[in-house]
Amino acid sequence: MCFHHTTGKRLATRPVRRKVYYVDMDERTKLITEWLGAGSINVFGVPFAGKDTQGKILADHLGALLVAGGDILRSHTDQAELERIMATGDLIPSDLYLKIMVAYLSDPQFAGKPLVLSAVGRLQGEEVTVMKATADAGHPIKAVVLLRLSEEEVWKRFDAAKELNDRGERGDDSRTALANRLEKFRTLTQPVIERYRELGLLVEVDGSLSREAVNEEIIKNIATFAFK
Repeated sequence: MCFHHTTGKRLATRPVRRKVYYVDMDERTKLITEWLGAGSINVFGVPFAGKDTQGKILADHLGALLVAGGDILRSHTDQAELERIMATGDLIPSDLYLKIMVAYLSDPQFAGKPLVLSAVGRLQGEEVTVMKATADAGHPIKAVVLLRLSEEEVWKRFDAAKELNDRGERGDDSRTALANRLEKFRTLTQPVIERYRELGLLVEVDGSLSREAVNEEIIKNIATFAFK
């Protein structure tokens, strides 16, 4: 509480913003952890942007649990039901997706812990379900990280990975499959990202940098976002 030095009247005070520009990586990480609480950070990116790798690194830094969409769907007790839906090419109904997500995230292993989501809810319209499910389960989405990467760079990384054979045998790593995945990202996932932008949750990072530099940018940009 502050008072005028001559009149003695109480003065209005403004909240002090933490200066995240002048602290090191460890301090930024600590600040983010305090700000995040048991909330969630969702990480998006085109194929080969490194979202799974960066999601894991971020989770390790924050003491968070990493959750992928596949983990959530595999937890559903009626796998035959999901297979029937996906075999037709249809999206999982939002009410069923919400039910599965809330049940999964309500598991005691997640209680009171922050989460890093690996592009959970990547299809247009699913962001509504994801935001409600995480909030209902006590892990509201606090930020959404987008790893920006041009399609030119995606193809360069694809060719390099093929040459090095460092992704193992994956059925979705043909040129045709990658082209299809990029098209789906443009038409189905980009609208999700734009919705998060409208909600003021989006944190963008240059995904073309080295793995270490991308991680540093994620921490720096989330810290700036959290305490802007």
